[in-house]
Amino acid sequence: MALPVAVLGAGSWGTALAMQLARQGHAVRLWARDPAQAHVMQNERINRRYLPDYTLADNITISADMDSCLEGAKRILVVTPSHAFPETLEKIAPFLTPDIGLAWASKGFEPGSGRLLHVVAAERFGSDMPLALVTGPSFAKEVAAGLPTAVTVASNNAEFGETWAEMLHGSGFRAYYTADLTGAELGSAVKNVLAVACGMSDGLGLGDNTRAALITRGLAEVMRLGEAMDADPRTLMGLAGMGDLVLTCTGDLSRNRRMGLALGQGKSVEQAQEEIGQVVEGIKTSEETMRLAERYQVDMPITEQIHGILFKGWSARKGVRVLMERDLKRETE
Repeated sequence: MALPVAVLGAGSWGTALAMQLARQGHAVRLWARDPAQAHVMQNERINRRYLPDYTLADNITISADMDSCLEGAKRILVVTPSHAFPETLEKIAPFLTPDIGLAWASKGFEPGSGRLLHVVAAERFGSDMPLALVTGPSFAKEVAAGLPTAVTVASNNAEFGETWAEMLHGSGFRAYYTADLTGAELGSAVKNVLAVACGMSDGLGLGDNTRAALITRGLAEVMRLGEAMDADPRTLMGLAGMGDLVLTCTGDLSRNRRMGLALGQGKSVEQAQEEIGQVVEGIKTSEETMRLAERYQVDMPITEQIHGILFKGWSARKGVRVLMERDLKRETE
């Protein structure tokens, strides 16, 4: 059934998801924060800054007026950076009801607290509000191009989650439902930190063996944190966990991997951010992941090194040496 859907956030990922929803026949209202960008997108039918090679369908309307996008929408999908998530919830609150529910495709934690976004949303709107996260191994450019993609929709409400999966599913885009919001959110957030590590290793020229070790031992860190937070390990071994981790750590379209590459090549965080020109979620996420690791007393040495390199001026090359010189231990401990 075609529905009017508000998609909040006209970056690369928000635009790509709007295009996928439009392919399935939904009437999409895409909100862009910048009025000039919204005007150009509406008139030229392309996202010139983020996805200039792909035409926006006629059933996508772009506006910088959030209220007009939300008015009459039957579903709402938030695709803002995670640090803007709490502020966005306040803005959409007057339009949100349990019949509409809230979905998001933001990947990260609440700034300053490390709380999962579904916890933030449940606190703001109550336990009766249906919530869903769209996540998984999915580069925006490939979704915009219509290339085959599979994602996870995690929800606290089976009917709501399955409805969102059905809304997105089709045209080579597969969506799988899970009830494990905690595992899906952890996997989708922490992989960005690990992608910085893998990019940094490649920037240093340390080879394929090192990258494979970082991915595998990084997954072990996520699994330990997930166990402490009662996540389902099957989620972390699926699309929202291992799938997204492998893609983000190896794909050159990954902003987080590109950040690591720049650091490994001797550039500063500020220089790398300027070159990338988009939000690099792994930077803020490293802070919140360390906050969670300390709260739950979980050993996360790769995350700790990346956090130190990003925020404390630690050496990238020395960081790899520190990781490789750690004491012997059993792999499955």
